Amino acid sequence: MVAYCLVAWLLLAAWPAVSAGENAPDQRFSRQTVIDLARQLSQSPFRPLPRAPEALTSLDYSAYRQINYQQDEAVWGQSPTRFSVQLFAPGFLYDKLVNIDLVENGRARPLTVSRDSFRVPDPALAELLAEVGKYAGMRLHYPLNKADYDDEFLVFQGASFFRGVSRGQLYGLSARGLAIDVAEPHGEEHPVFRRFWIERPAADQDAMVVHALLDSERVTGAYRFGIYPGQPLRMDVEVTLFPRVYLPHVGLAPLTSMFMHGPAAPGDRPDYRPAVHDSEGLAIKRANGERLWRPLSNPHTLQASAFLDHNPAGFGLIQRNRDFNAYQDLEASYHRRPSAWVEPLGDWGPGQVQLVEIPSDSEANDNMVAYWRPADGLPAGEPYRYAYRLTWPDDAPLEHGLAPVVRSAGGDKLFSEQREVMIDWANSVDCANLSVDAGISEGRIIDTTLQTHPGIAGCRAFIAFDPGAAQAAELRVMLLREDGRPAGETWLYRWLNDG
Repeated sequence: MVAYCLVAWLLLAAWPAVSAGENAPDQRFSRQTVIDLARQLSQSPFRPLPRAPEALTSLDYSAYRQINYQQDEAVWGQSPTRFSVQLFAPGFLYDKLVNIDLVENGRARPLTVSRDSFRVPDPALAELLAEVGKYAGMRLHYPLNKADYDDEFLVFQGASFFRGVSRGQLYGLSARGLAIDVAEPHGEEHPVFRRFWIERPAADQDAMVVHALLDSERVTGAYRFGIYPGQPLRMDVEVTLFPRVYLPHVGLAPLTSMFMHGPAAPGDRPDYRPAVHDSEGLAIKRANGERLWRPLSNPHTLQASAFLDHNPAGFGLIQRNRDFNAYQDLEASYHRRPSAWVEPLGDWGPGQVQLVEIPSDSEANDNMVAYWRPADGLPAGEPYRYAYRLTWPDDAPLEHGLAPVVRSAGGDKLFSEQREVMIDWANSVDCANLSVDAGISEGRIIDTTLQTHPGIAGCRAFIAFDPGAAQAAELRVMLLREDGRPAGETWLYRWLNDG
């Protein structure tokens, strides 16, 4: 037993010590390599990632942006492989140093940093970056939109964050490797990807593989990302976690986005733009096939919502409206931001899709978080395995014949003091043969009206309600066929008495 522990300690000491600047020998590598490292790492206390020196972290945004990876230094940039990799220098807010290895023919070697790796405004910075010898992240390139140009389509940078785009899109929301204790009073724990391995794809391959070693105070993990750029970008993610202790609140496949205001949740300040958000709604496909649509809001107080299920079929943060006129922002181009859709692979068991909405007064902040929370948390000392497919489409996939909610708004009913919400379902069947079923958790529903909406080939519903003395109430509205089957997504909303 003592001999085994000594060997495990030596392995742990050896791997993190291999810096990108050292000419370490090639290592044999497989998916199991990362799993073994994560298991071994979980048997020792967490060690924070090394940080970049103050000369780099003190750079402001403008100065940091002048440090650019040399395109002619791009990994595989001059080879027949259709993919290439460029690296991010440490500095500014990106102070954590990560190791990045290249895998070719089953062997891994550290990716080096030289004085010529980056274009810099000051030669002293080139010397410093070479001395530091590590990176802050990486970005992947592929001829996504044009055959003769390698577009950046996927970025790993900062903690366990990554974000991608499909053809014709611009960066928006982000995904994370893992979320822990989101919105808990004692604060959130932020896992980090401390090492990456990038497998070299063959010249004729349209997919590539990236591995990552996750570490945090209470858990380690081995991640395998199968990456398929296109329309949409697809990522098949396989994960093995090793909790150091019991984790009661963990978020699998977390998504992080920004919402300031929109039709269902107008902003507090005047803005010439009708909507400002990277995502407008949470979409869920429950295990029983029901489709839910929950518009996002920017509340005055932190809000957490739970959608219970057993092995959900999918969930995601969605930017559904692709019309420029809905946003009127020539610079941000919110109409081109991607959605993100999580499809669990295998049985995820009981739990809940959790949505956390954080008050924010800046569109530079991500204030929306959505993830799957297992009902029983993760036990200590036992490997926890799961897999999912993450796509970056324009919209959540919908079954044929099921009408999507394309707009909703609320306010006071005309010529009345009653409160009212309006919901539009597009591309539905004849509204004359449909009905609305509405419910509220507090107070009462006063009246429902359903009208044909020729402009969207769909239906518009008005729901008048009285929340009574409640400060919050959950609304649930369904569009039903004559036989009681749903004709559209179920619309959910949390009404808050913010006045």
